[in-house]
Amino acid sequence: MNGYTDNKADLRKRLSRVEGQVRGISRMVDEDKYCIDILTQVAAATKALETVALSLLSDHLSHCVAQASAEGGEVAAEKREANDAIARVVRS
Repeated sequence: MNGYTDNKADLRKRLSRVEGQVRGISRMVDEDKYCIDILTQVAAATKALETVALSLLSDHLSHCVAQASAEGGEVAAEKREANDAIARVVRS
């Protein structure tokens, strides 16, 4: 079971909204809208994706990493990937 299973419906709803935002941005470009207006929408979509990423990261830490830590040994060592995931989210 994935850590985000309990939040799956919320994640899908957020991702659907992001998908709509990106389609809207594409439409704005097609319609030659003002650059700043497009950039504002890009920033909003980026923020929405960051929210999804942070939610997934939180779920991963509280479920997958916590469970692996409780098991210990090699399973716990494998879950150190969370450090890399955090770094990717922070850099984006």
